[in-house]
Amino acid sequence: MSQKNEKDNHYLLKDWRPEMSGFWDNKGKKIARKNLWISVGCLLLAFCVWMLFSAVTVNLNKVGFAFTTDQLFMLTALPALSGAILRVPYSFMVPILGGRYWTVISTVILVIPCLWLGYAVQDTSTSYEVFIIISLLCGFAGANFASSMGNISYFFPKARQGSALGINGGLGNLGVSVMQLVAPVVVFIPLFTFLGVQGVTQPDGDTLWLANAAWVWVPLLLIFTVAAWFGMNDIASAKASIAEQLPVLGRLHMWILALLYLATFGSFIGFSAGFAMLSKTQFPDVNILQLAFFGPFLGALARSAGGFISDKLGGVRVTLINFIFMAIFTALLFLTLPGGGSGGSFIAFYLVFMGLFLTAGLGSGSTFQMIAIIFRQITLDRVKKRGGSDELAQHEAVTDTAAALGFISAIGAVGGFFIPKAFGSSLAMTGSPVGAMKIFLIFYVVCVLVTWLVYGRRKTPKA
Repeated sequence: MSQKNEKDNHYLLKDWRPEMSGFWDNKGKKIARKNLWISVGCLLLAFCVWMLFSAVTVNLNKVGFAFTTDQLFMLTALPALSGAILRVPYSFMVPILGGRYWTVISTVILVIPCLWLGYAVQDTSTSYEVFIIISLLCGFAGANFASSMGNISYFFPKARQGSALGINGGLGNLGVSVMQLVAPVVVFIPLFTFLGVQGVTQPDGDTLWLANAAWVWVPLLLIFTVAAWFGMNDIASAKASIAEQLPVLGRLHMWILALLYLATFGSFIGFSAGFAMLSKTQFPDVNILQLAFFGPFLGALARSAGGFISDKLGGVRVTLINFIFMAIFTALLFLTLPGGGSGGSFIAFYLVFMGLFLTAGLGSGSTFQMIAIIFRQITLDRVKKRGGSDELAQHEAVTDTAAALGFISAIGAVGGFFIPKAFGSSLAMTGSPVGAMKIFLIFYVVCVLVTWLVYGRRKTPKA
């Protein structure tokens, strides 16, 4: 952007000082909240698109396709994989282009896989390879989380980082539940017949308009694209090149915190993808599709609460206690499963899994609060030790924090692919998910130890 354009751009915030209480109370708070709520809407829709194939694949063969079960599971898993990979470049984009510009771009491009999928499901000659491409394109939606969280971190002072990131991430994560609630309903409603969409009559007499599951999000995406264009802001001090952001990869804390975030958000998105399938294999007589949405719903709300509680009690304390409960709930799952002559207990299984969704959500909020606080303080101290100015320290602090949030969110998203894959592999090899669950239990115990040894026993920035 040229200097002249920056001067004329009234969406560009040239003087942004959220840590100054007077500035924050008189001006900053209102602007920050406006950007936050538009960001929430865009991110929620992104999660809807990211989870699009989880709602579509179960109906593909009902409208005339003949894909195998393995092929359908692959279509469901690929968006998580591509989303995790794409979060890395997405984490660079806000400091380069600005939060407003990038939110507009990253939201409007999600119209492409939605439109394409709507057309593809209406033509039974569409090849499996085309569905693979569309599935990978849906991963762009999952990548939005990295840039969205990094962008919002610029707007809020340190004391409100947990709450702001918890609201943005938590309500954004609600897209998982929204998709699982809306898609099964709209496919039975003739919404787009005026566009020539033809329904497929099922053996029970119902008519299925599968294109609706993809097209219903298009007008909403366009509305929030316009809202981002006219309602959001760019922050001049947040601009940074890729070279300025890369050093964060050399920080040991980034990799430690990435491990903790993989255990929390990775569990949330992984359980969201794999819970229904796992339930069906263990309790085939239960219609889990009517109940599956509640876990992601609970976890998404808990994420917002996790950020808020961490601002009050400290992210390290909340994260440590949370991991202890995640380990306990995982251990309890072994007692609920069929085996050893027992048919298991679905009610106990469901309730314990809801506890896992709750703690995975809480931990996602608390670990992100830790990332924001720890990175900001460490960078401020490092710059001041080498004699840098306060202005330089603040610039490097927000750059490092936003870059760290993006990279760590990318690593966390891998759980969306790994957890369903682990359940599937365990079931294929042993006929039971116990092998995968043992790995998860050990992982959570390791995270308890890491959180305590690295952040709980030593003096670190209050997080």
